[in-house]
Amino acid sequence: MTKRAFKKFDRSPRDFYRTPPAAVEALLPHLPPETTYIEPMAGDGALVEALDENAVCLGAYDIEPQAGWILQGDVFDIFDCKADMFITNPPWERKFLHKAIDHLSSLAPVWLLFDSDWCHTKQAEPYLDYCEIIQSVGRVKWFGNSVGFDNCAWHLFDKNYQKTTQFFGRKPYEKMVDV
Repeated sequence: MTKRAFKKFDRSPRDFYRTPPAAVEALLPHLPPETTYIEPMAGDGALVEALDENAVCLGAYDIEPQAGWILQGDVFDIFDCKADMFITNPPWERKFLHKAIDHLSSLAPVWLLFDSDWCHTKQAEPYLDYCEIIQSVGRVKWFGNSVGFDNCAWHLFDKNYQKTTQFFGRKPYEKMVDV
């Protein structure tokens, strides 16, 4: 029986799910002081707001911005990064996700928040070659106080990284294993 056996859920259009602040906490120890970043799939800006005291956002974009301060822009129209990195909660649809990993990690390191089951699949193999860190988050409650269904993780991709992937458990910097 699967974890979704009792209830069918329709996906949100464009896979938009507001980033809960609790999901951001595990990322914070990995960000050096004064880290600058671009949020290329900002949605309503929840991730930028959650990072506000810990990192400096140099630009927030979305194909359909849901806040007045977010600029309209397609992630695949970004061709350089004037920040230290990208940080985003992308759509999880695999074709899109894999294209985003390839595109963004060729420009700068990119932290992506998505389901942790992904790294255990064959489709993940080519991307793990340049996945530097997987930081476990645990079960994320995407719909307020409801029960979460997916264990999630932050994944750091960098096309210039050629070592083994480091895996950190739910306590940040509690290194579990090199993948």
